[in-house]
Amino acid sequence: MTVSSAAAAATGTASPTAPPPGGARASGALLVVGFVLLSLNARVAFGQAGPLAPVAGFSSGTVTLLGLLPPLCMGLFAPLGAFARRRYGAERGLFLASAVLVVGALVRMAGPIGLIAGTVLVSLATAVVNVLIPVWVHARFAPRRVGTMMGVYALSMGIGSAVVAALVVPVARAGGGAWQPAIGIAVVPALLALIGIAPQAARRRTPPATTTSGSTGETTSTSTDGAASGTAGRRPVARTALGWSLTAFFGLQTLMFYTTLAWLPSVLVASGASRTAAGTYQALFILGIAAGGFAAPALAGRRTDQRPHIAAALAVPMVGFAGLLLAPAAAPALWAAVLGAGLGAAQSLAGVLYVRRGTDPQHVTALSAMAQTCGYLVAATGPALAAWLHATTGSWQPLLLAFLGVLPVNAVLSMRAGHDPR
Repeated sequence: MTVSSAAAAATGTASPTAPPPGGARASGALLVVGFVLLSLNARVAFGQAGPLAPVAGFSSGTVTLLGLLPPLCMGLFAPLGAFARRRYGAERGLFLASAVLVVGALVRMAGPIGLIAGTVLVSLATAVVNVLIPVWVHARFAPRRVGTMMGVYALSMGIGSAVVAALVVPVARAGGGAWQPAIGIAVVPALLALIGIAPQAARRRTPPATTTSGSTGETTSTSTDGAASGTAGRRPVARTALGWSLTAFFGLQTLMFYTTLAWLPSVLVASGASRTAAGTYQALFILGIAAGGFAAPALAGRRTDQRPHIAAALAVPMVGFAGLLLAPAAAPALWAAVLGAGLGAAQSLAGVLYVRRGTDPQHVTALSAMAQTCGYLVAATGPALAAWLHATTGSWQPLLLAFLGVLPVNAVLSMRAGHDPR
C-alpha cells in the first residue's frame, strides 16, 4: 500500500489510483499464473541428463559433472539473490533470473561445451529464483496462503521436471539420436516463465518511504516488497541461532536428498532389484517427492509453530532408510515412496520456515540466502562421498547407517528454526 492509499483508507475516501475490484481480481490472477509458470520451470533443466544419457551416449564423467554443477552453482550463486532483491526488488530480480534461464537453456544446445556452460547459467538463475521465491511469497500473499503457495511451488517443480524428463528420450529418438532437440525442450517452459513473470516485473517500484515508529522511535523504511525493511538493531543472520538452525536443517536434508536421488537405483539393484524395476521405484520416489513437497508446507503454513512438522519430515525418511537397510527386498516400492515423501517434505518445508521466521523481506532474503549457500555446497559433496564410501566398503549399508544417524542429529539442530521464542 502506498502512502497515498494508506491516507485515503484512514480518511475513508477512495484513492484516485486504486484499481477497481475487477482490476484487482485480474491482477491477482496474473500473480498466481506467473507464480505457477515460474515454479514449473524451476528444476526442468536438471532432470534431462540422466534419462538422456543412454540415448545420447554421454560419458559417465559428463553425467557426473552435469549432476554436480546444479547444487554446487546454486550454493555459490545464492548470494546473488540477496543482491538482486536489494538492487531490483523481488519481482524484477525474478524477471532477470528468468531471462538468464532462457539464455542458459538456449546455450545448452550448443554442443558439449555449451551444455556445460548453459547448465552453469541455468543453475545461476535458479539460485536467484530459490532465494527470491520465499521473499515474493512473503510480500505478495496473505500469511494464511504462505504454506499453500510454497506447496504449489514444490508440486509445480516436480510436475515440470517429470514431464520434461519423460519427453527427452522420445524427442531424442525422433531426432535420430541427436540430443540437442531433447535438451531444447527446456526452452519452452523457460520462455513461459519469463512471460508469466513479466507483468509482475512491470509493477511500478516506488522509492522507500521513511516512517517512525511511535512506540519505539525506530526509523524504518518500507518498500513495495511489502514490509518494513529497517534493520536497526538486528544482528547479521550468520551470528544468530536461527540462521544456523535453518542452515543445518536445509543443508543436512539437502545432502540426503541429492545423494538419494543419485544413488537410490544403485542401492535397489544391489539389494536384488532389476534395473527396470529400480527405474520404476525411482519414479515412485519422485512422485513421493512431489506429494510430500506439496503436503508439508500446506500443513505447516497454517501454524505458528513448525517444530512438529520438522520432526515428522525427518522421521518419515528414517522409515524408508531403515527399510532399505533391514528389509530391502520386502517392499522396495514402499521404501522408495516413503523416502520421496519425507525428503520432498523437508525440501519444501524450508521455504515456509524462511517466510515464517523472517520479520521483513530483507530478513527473509538473508535467511534464505545463507541456508541455501551453505546447504547446496554441502549437498554437492553428497553423491561423491556416497560413491567413495561404497567403493571403500563394497556395500551401501554404511551410507544408510550414516543417514539414520544424521536424521536425529538434524532434528535436534533444527528445532530453533521451527518457532519464534516468546
